Amino acid sequence: MTPATPVLFVHGIRTSATMWRRQLSALGETGHPVLAIDLPGHGSRIDEPFTVAGALTAIDQGVEALGGRVLLVGLSLGGYYAIEYAARHPQKVIGLVAAGSCAIPAGWPLDAYRSLARLVRRLPDHGLWLHTALVRALLPRDGAADTLAGGVPLNVMDAGLGATGTLRPLDSLSRYPGPVWLVNGFFDQFRLHERRFLAACRDGRLVIVPRASHLVSLAQPERFTAVLGEILREVAAGRARPSVGPGE
Repeated sequence: MTPATPVLFVHGIRTSATMWRRQLSALGETGHPVLAIDLPGHGSRIDEPFTVAGALTAIDQGVEALGGRVLLVGLSLGGYYAIEYAARHPQKVIGLVAAGSCAIPAGWPLDAYRSLARLVRRLPDHGLWLHTALVRALLPRDGAADTLAGGVPLNVMDAGLGATGTLRPLDSLSRYPGPVWLVNGFFDQFRLHERRFLAACRDGRLVIVPRASHLVSLAQPERFTAVLGEILREVAAGRARPSVGPGE
């Protein structure tokens, strides 16, 4: 009997591992070993500086805690670092799910995002009220609660976005040989380059979740979890299928 696939979750910017509570509960109940990590500058690691190396180390620690080989699921910021990790450590990634991570983090969109973050940072509370109000307005009650439960890292935006701007996700996707699922909400502004991301994958699929925004796992948690269930069944079928060598 094929063992249940371990699943590691990587959160978005300005949130934490708590954003995955619905998925952790649902998949854990079906027997999958599951874990959500905090990236540097977030949640339990809020006092650590955010760097590319630190983010990848945090993911690797999570992978090892789950036995050394996982289905890797990341959203937004977490999606970009999941892509980078998979490219660097393909032997540790059974499959890759990158949600809300189909915009190239470079050029004027990134510059505009960083500039906006710096303006918000100048507010008297460094943007805490604005961030909290937007989360509660844009997400269902449970999703907002999960997003805010791990605290709001007010100082991570510039370092996080600056570090992410050094990544090259299209190149990284082209290096990862395993299956990739690009999962985007229909209304996600980060769908900008999804066709280029899909074309970069060696073995890619694009999944669009209806009526979902950028934070697809929080906006439509049941639908997103159902997508993960289908992915896990496909991964399990692939792992159970005997390998066939050339000419056999």
